[in-house]
Amino acid sequence: MTALFPHFRALQVEVNPTVTINAIVGGSGPPLLLLHGHPQTHAIWHRVAPRLAEQFTVVACDLRGYGDSSKPQGAPDHANYSKRAMAADMVAVMQSLGFATFRVLAHDRGARVAHRLAQDHPQAVERMALLDIAPTLAMYEQTSDTFARAYWHWFFLIQPPPLPERLIEADPAAYVRDVMGKRSAGLAPFDPRALAEYQRCLALPGAAHGICEDYRAAATIDLEHDRVDRDAGSRLALPLMVLWGEQGVVGRCFDPLAEWQRVAADVQGEALPCGHYIAEEAPEMLLERVLPFLT
Repeated sequence: MTALFPHFRALQVEVNPTVTINAIVGGSGPPLLLLHGHPQTHAIWHRVAPRLAEQFTVVACDLRGYGDSSKPQGAPDHANYSKRAMAADMVAVMQSLGFATFRVLAHDRGARVAHRLAQDHPQAVERMALLDIAPTLAMYEQTSDTFARAYWHWFFLIQPPPLPERLIEADPAAYVRDVMGKRSAGLAPFDPRALAEYQRCLALPGAAHGICEDYRAAATIDLEHDRVDRDAGSRLALPLMVLWGEQGVVGRCFDPLAEWQRVAADVQGEALPCGHYIAEEAPEMLLERVLPFLT
């Protein structure tokens, strides 16, 4: 990890008595929070973090349940893996570093956390860029046969424990290869060191349960929170950029820009000529879009 993130320092932040968040920090300038997706860790940012650190103080975290962050036992209602709880983790991390306000760049599951973060803590988030997702509520309510087949893991991981956990724990390295390698670009875009890190972390005790609880929360309590916001007519007011891969499933099954315009007032975005893992497949194109926006 030191080779992937030269000049970054590692830290562990206790955000509450049961959860410690693993992170790295580097650079100088306005604070920028980076959040990863499934089944990955903060290592996804290794191709863009050094450039971002030239203009920002970059804080890249492992979500609870992922990487080297804590993996608590899930609550019966999955509330401790809700995006609300995960967002509160990130506010606590940034406050511990002295940052009351910050910007956000987030992918996949991390982008869902970022959405809730901006919704629950609008005073903290100045602007954010989200990669390759539509809002969770829209994706569940518009699920089609094509989407269900492509995103089978959404429906596998939410099954009651311990079935999905037991199957993942039988061969976590294969799970990483199969989930990531079956996307449009295969495994070719991934640095072997980053891929090894994803595999190492998924093999840690509690990791399979953590990712399952993330998805179980998304299919239950997160939807409740999102419906409350929708029914109240609550929309994000901050500047928002959304980018998605034109070879990916999200852009094929949904209209990301239109869906984000339903929940946010100030949205811009476009498809990039890549697949789901934008930060690793198209780092230069990503930087060309987000650097002017975030600055």
